[in-house]
Amino acid sequence: MTTNIQIIFYSMYGHVYQLAEAIASGAREVTGAEVSVFQVPELVPEAVLEKSGAKSARTQFSHVAIADVEHLAKADAIIFGTPTRFGNMCAQMRNFLDQTGGLWARGALIAKLGSVFTSTASQHGGQETTLTSFHTTLLHHGMLVVGAPYSCPELGNMAEISGGTPYGASTVAKLDGSRQPSENELAIARFQGKHVATIASRLTAAPAR
Repeated sequence: MTTNIQIIFYSMYGHVYQLAEAIASGAREVTGAEVSVFQVPELVPEAVLEKSGAKSARTQFSHVAIADVEHLAKADAIIFGTPTRFGNMCAQMRNFLDQTGGLWARGALIAKLGSVFTSTASQHGGQETTLTSFHTTLLHHGMLVVGAPYSCPELGNMAEISGGTPYGASTVAKLDGSRQPSENELAIARFQGKHVATIASRLTAAPAR
């Protein structure tokens, strides 16, 4: 039986995109998982993206299709990725989610799995508040929230600076954005993708009652 896993992200400089690809890789390890990766629409003017250097950085994921709100209803699990903006999700992701009122009205996402990953510029830049505050929207939709439990060994790595929380995968980009996701962080992301897809596949295979 096929399990539909959707990964919906926003990335400005590519850090969240790299986590999204790692999560997709982990999810694809699960037999029957059909994994799709989408990005939410950009809201920042082209001139601002150009000036900040984000425009050139975004070429690495320019091929990724734009997410369609209505398409979410087809998923068995949705894994959302957003950079942190002052301890919360970015405006682009908030704008996308604010268009899901129709799905909420008809309960289209109830009992689907929801999971979140993020990035911050600094080590204590609001990763956990971004992830847990994102969960509020998922719960309003009636989704079942899934994190990255401590059965993921990389969460206990104390030998280096690393993102990664029990609420979801994360990376630290450094204040200038020069730090790229580490192998430890990518391993946590792969774990999260596989973990979500495994649970989703069990639920889709369960007999209806």
